[in-house]
Amino acid sequence: MERTLIGDLGKHISETVSISGWVDVRRDQGKMVFFDFRDRSGFVQGVVLPDSPAMEAAKGVRKEFVVRVEGVVNKRPEKNANANARNGDIELEVHSLEELAAADPLPFDMSLTGFNLDLATELDHRALVLRHPRIQAIFKVQAALIDAFREFMKSQDFFEFQAPTITPATAEGGAEVFRVDYFGKKAYLTQSPQLYKQVVMTAFERVFSVNRVFRAEPSATTRHLTEIVSLDAEMGFIGSWTDVRDMSEATVRHILEQLKARSSAELALLGAELPVMIEKTPTLSLTEAQEKIFAATGRDVRGGKDLNPEDERVLCEIVKKDTGSDFAYVYGYPTRQKPFYVFPNSEHPEFNEGMDLLCRGVEWLSGGRRINDYGQLMEHVRAWGMDPEKISMFLEAFRYGAPPEGGFALGAERMTMQILGLKNIREASMFPRDMHRIDTLLSAPVPDDATDAPEN
Repeated sequence: MERTLIGDLGKHISETVSISGWVDVRRDQGKMVFFDFRDRSGFVQGVVLPDSPAMEAAKGVRKEFVVRVEGVVNKRPEKNANANARNGDIELEVHSLEELAAADPLPFDMSLTGFNLDLATELDHRALVLRHPRIQAIFKVQAALIDAFREFMKSQDFFEFQAPTITPATAEGGAEVFRVDYFGKKAYLTQSPQLYKQVVMTAFERVFSVNRVFRAEPSATTRHLTEIVSLDAEMGFIGSWTDVRDMSEATVRHILEQLKARSSAELALLGAELPVMIEKTPTLSLTEAQEKIFAATGRDVRGGKDLNPEDERVLCEIVKKDTGSDFAYVYGYPTRQKPFYVFPNSEHPEFNEGMDLLCRGVEWLSGGRRINDYGQLMEHVRAWGMDPEKISMFLEAFRYGAPPEGGFALGAERMTMQILGLKNIREASMFPRDMHRIDTLLSAPVPDDATDAPEN
C-alpha cells in the first residue's frame, strides 16, 4: 500500500492507510496500547486494540523505533478530541505494525514537556536532539528567514551567485583567518564574500549570495561562532549610502513579515515575539549615538572608535523608549577602523559611509557605500598596507569602470538568536563551530562569566 503522510490523514476518514515514521510516545493503558506516531508532516495518535493482530508487534516497540503502520483513520469521540492540535480530532486504529529499525533506550527525556538539557549536553547529542519539536522549530524559522531573504532579493532584481570558500587573500585584512595548505601554497578560508560580490556587481549590477564564512576570532562568547551563514547583497548605481540603508531596511522588513505569515506555529512553540520595525528605522551617527548613551547613563564613550556590546544594548533601550523601534542604524565610523574598500565621507573623510543595524542590543547587519573609483581604491590599498597583487582580480573590475555602489550583509545565526530570544548563538547553528567544539569538544569550555566579553 502506498504511504500516506500523517499530515494528510484528515483527508482519509474511514479509510485504510499506511503510514511510516517514528514512535514519538508509547502509552500502555490496560489491554490497549496507545502510540503517537510522527513523520515530517506531523503527529497522529494510534491505538492498538486488545484483539488487534498488531498487539504482539506492539509489545516490543519503544520510543524512536521506526515503523510502518497500517490501519483505519477514525474520528475521535468529541470528548476526546483536541482542537488545539493538528490531527487532534482523529486517531489511527492500528491493524498491523512493522518494525523498520529499532532504537536503544534514550539517554534523557525527549518529551515536549520533559526536555530540559543544558547547552553542552544538547550539543553533545545533536544527532538525537534534532528530532525534538523545539529544536526543529528553531531551524524551521531559520530556513524561512533565509528563504525570505532570497525571495526579496530576487523580487528586487538581484542576481544570485556563489562565492568561493577558499581565497588567496582576505577581504577584511587582519590575521584572524584560517590558513589552509592549498597544494603546498598559502590560501585562506574566506572571512566574507565581499570582494567577490563587488566583482560580480560590476557585471550584473545587483547581486546576492548565501555563503558560509569563517572567522578565526579567539572569542568564546554567547554571540560568536567561527563558521556562520552570511546573507550578502551588493548593488550598483546608488545615489548615496542611504540607498543601501533603505534597501537593507526593506529586506529586513520583508523577512519579518514572512516569518509572521509562515512561522507562527514555530514562534508560538518557542514563545518568541518578532522585533518591532516602525515605518522608518531611527538612524544615528556614531557621534550622536555616543552622545545619547552619555546623556542617558553618564558613561562617557564619546570619541570611541566603535560601540561595544554594552553600548549597543543601552542605545537600543534608548531608541525603544523614545520611538518604539527595536531597530536602530548607526553610521559614520572612523575611516581607518574599517576595511579599505569602505567609502570615506566627502566632507569629513576621517569618517566613512559605513553603517550597522542593531536590533535589541545586537548587531544584525553591516554595510554601506564602497569606493568605486580605481584611483581612490589604490590609494586606500597603499594606505592600508595591502599587496595589490593579492587582490588583482578585484582591482581589475574597478580599473575598467565600476558604478557608485554599496551593499550589506546579515548574519543568519544572530538574527535567529535575536528573533527567538535564544541565550546563546550556538542554539541557532545546527552544527556550531567555535574555539572549543567541532561536533565534539576540543578542550574545556570557557566559564559562563567569560561569555559576554566585549567584541573586538
